[in-house]
Amino acid sequence: MQSTSDPVRREVTPLELFFDLVYVFAIGQLSHQLLAHPTWTGAAQTLVLYLAVYAAWAYTTWAVTLVPAEDPRTRRMLLTVMLLGLFMNAAIPRAFGDAGWVFVVTFLLIHLGRTVWLLRVGLDRRDQEHWRRVLVWFAAAAPFWLTGAAADGGARLVWWAAATLVELAGTWTAHPLPGRRLDSRKVGFAGGHLLERGRLFMIIAFGEAVLTTGSALTTAPYAPMTLLTSSVALTGTVALFWLFFSRSEHIVRHYERTEDPIRAGRSGVYSLMVSVAGMIAAAAGDERVIAHPAHHAGIITNLLLFGGPVLFIGAQTWHGRTLFDDLPKARLVALSALIVGCAVTTTAPAYLAAVTAAAIVVTLAALEDRRTSGDATAKPTASGPPRP
Repeated sequence: MQSTSDPVRREVTPLELFFDLVYVFAIGQLSHQLLAHPTWTGAAQTLVLYLAVYAAWAYTTWAVTLVPAEDPRTRRMLLTVMLLGLFMNAAIPRAFGDAGWVFVVTFLLIHLGRTVWLLRVGLDRRDQEHWRRVLVWFAAAAPFWLTGAAADGGARLVWWAAATLVELAGTWTAHPLPGRRLDSRKVGFAGGHLLERGRLFMIIAFGEAVLTTGSALTTAPYAPMTLLTSSVALTGTVALFWLFFSRSEHIVRHYERTEDPIRAGRSGVYSLMVSVAGMIAAAAGDERVIAHPAHHAGIITNLLLFGGPVLFIGAQTWHGRTLFDDLPKARLVALSALIVGCAVTTTAPAYLAAVTAAAIVVTLAALEDRRTSGDATAKPTASGPPRP
């Protein structure tokens, strides 16, 4: 059998793209969940559900990076997870109501079942050791998930938040057990494949943002203000898209050359998790503005409009800092401007707050475009430095 940790950068298969369709549905469900419950409790519920959904996708994607999708056993695993994921994601709007058990049981079947599957497909000794520890951490969180499903109201949120914190702690620390930790340096790993899967998942989030804007546009009256706010929403989404993908080839080269691709992959998974959450928040804010452009923005709308880009840009900035020890000043200024903008436009009309947030993001994208173009011009070619 081909090594399950072959470092060759593999192409993403059609089955993996098909698998992602379940998560197109999930992100839409989460956006609607946030819009339907625009309170602190609703935001906390959406966050817990999002982290569970993202974990189901991320760990499955990591598994397919270890055992290629061309393997018949992997294809069967992916299709099984896809089926369970459909029921899990369909339960999102009622997960804190009468569908709590559906959400939790399908989530645990995915999480625990996929990990047991990985331990039975012939991983090398190092990977076997790591995934045994992963299983221990998942099993430790399972009682919190189950207890939460049996509880009602606010107690369910508390139990599920505790389960999420256990899993996040395990993921962040590479699932240590007493005397047993992962040394990921110089371990073969298809980091380029994982990076490409993350980029494709990000496109799902951008697609949902566009769909949210389009849906809001179809239900709003065709007035000049509707056209303005829809244009602003799409412009902001395009700017965030550019910020994400403008330096992606630079990141790809790092994944291919680093002696610790697992560490780089984990950093990418964390930053993607926060970036997608930021996109969901920004899309929800855009929909609120399109529906009520002349109302006062208020703290909730502003936290979505400005907080979404803060999460997105902040996560990408942290990822770049982790990989390249690079901290662009323009991004720090933009993050500061978004925070200030959020604070000073709460009493302004919603459309003005949206324009302010989009203007900051577009300005940053333009500055980074100039920086990227300047770097490309200054870079020596194979035949020598660039000609004047």
